[in-house]
Amino acid sequence: MKRAEKAIRIKGMLDEMYPETPVPLDHRNPFELLIAVLMSAQTTDLKVNEVTPALFEAGPTPAAMAALDVDVIQSLIRYVGLAPTKAKNIKRLSEMLLEHHDGQVPATFEALEALPGVGHKTAGVVMAQAFGVPAFPIDTHIHRLAARWGLSNGTNVERTERDLKAVFPRESWNDLHLQIIFFGREHCPARWHDLSTCPICSWAATKKRIEEERRMNAKARRR
Repeated sequence: MKRAEKAIRIKGMLDEMYPETPVPLDHRNPFELLIAVLMSAQTTDLKVNEVTPALFEAGPTPAAMAALDVDVIQSLIRYVGLAPTKAKNIKRLSEMLLEHHDGQVPATFEALEALPGVGHKTAGVVMAQAFGVPAFPIDTHIHRLAARWGLSNGTNVERTERDLKAVFPRESWNDLHLQIIFFGREHCPARWHDLSTCPICSWAATKKRIEEERRMNAKARRR
């Protein structure tokens, strides 16, 4: 089956399984979303949602957040991974929003990626979910599943993003980003996954990918 044909079938299945695509990170505005996505690196969304209420109460705006000491921010997010670095980035990011953007979250990739701690994926989530701009942020779930499904070769996230944008309609990117994440979490784990029983992998995965997964699982069992 060609990639384009797979993409059509996959999109149809995901639309049926996930007709609603709520953002899993709790937020009330673009600033809170930006901070939450920044903190989600190497941390679960659940953990981020546990710490953001107190953080956003103390720093509900860029001005209020910038006024907090780094130590205070760090204490509020201490349970997330890389808290010391993220605390510094949150404070400096808030200062830069005041200095360069009148306290507003900018709506361009270039301006977002110039902020501390904001990479291309984080910028993509904000552009897609806060501003409705078509983007296809690639997280570990999407990168893994695109390779399993034969939609990309898995060499790097940049290649995965290009390949997925090429086979899915632009107007579907923002929903698909979340739909694939939801599917990966619920049906398609990274390890010990039986591709033959998966709703999508069972028909979309290439024979090469199935054999690679079997070898990796067998090797992990021997350890």
